[in-house]
Amino acid sequence: MNFLKKESIIYKTAEEIEIMREAAQIVSRTLGKVAEEIKEGVTPKYLDEMAEAYIRSQNALPGFKGLYDCPSTLLISVNDQVVHGLPTERPFESGDIVSVDCGSYFEGFYGDHAYTFEVGEVDPEVKRLLEVTRECLNIGIEQTRVGNRIGDIGYHIQRHAESNGFSVVRDLVGHGLGRKLHEEPQVPNYGRRGQGKKIQEGLVIAIEPMINMGTEKVRTAKDQWTILTEDGMPSAHFEHNVAVVNGVPEVLSTFDYVEQALAAKK
Repeated sequence: MNFLKKESIIYKTAEEIEIMREAAQIVSRTLGKVAEEIKEGVTPKYLDEMAEAYIRSQNALPGFKGLYDCPSTLLISVNDQVVHGLPTERPFESGDIVSVDCGSYFEGFYGDHAYTFEVGEVDPEVKRLLEVTRECLNIGIEQTRVGNRIGDIGYHIQRHAESNGFSVVRDLVGHGLGRKLHEEPQVPNYGRRGQGKKIQEGLVIAIEPMINMGTEKVRTAKDQWTILTEDGMPSAHFEHNVAVVNGVPEVLSTFDYVEQALAAKK
């Protein structure tokens, strides 16, 4: 599913980046609320309703709901679902991994990021998939600086994933972010060094590695939303919003709320 139309990159002012930081932080806090609640027996539908209520309480609107006819506030993808999973009434079970992708619309700008949660006892190799995917995200962020190109982000993400025995989804990419949820440039999680658009001051992008345990190939479910791995193996997904400020990457979103909530549950 490619939501982007070919347009020029819209670089953001310092003031716009500050609004986008709050839009991203609203999502961060929402994911923290999800972290408090997610466990065996909880349903995706319950998390979705809770998230919508919280986002609206923050003087924001759900960023996904109604956009492209999306019926939900959260996109919740379990196990072999890569992204765009629609919330269902199927309770989570021990061993599940759950990507929760969330968006907010605040004062004319979007926030959009994601975290993959573990439910109960998760297989060690699946845990490793999550660790490597999160490392891929951090590696991609580090490359988001003036002097590099978009291809440098994807090259380093791909190299790290594949060197650890995992594969990189090709059919889905990260993207620019701003007054639209999906702006230019596309930000693939694979690529060649020194290729693509130059990274410039004021760029704001969503970097979102989607890393599979098996094949990189994916398919679309009958609901025309959920993307699954073709071989039924697990997939992980982490996403941050990143701005280029004074030539270097500044992460507008945070996993702090998630990590605090998860630590409190131990």
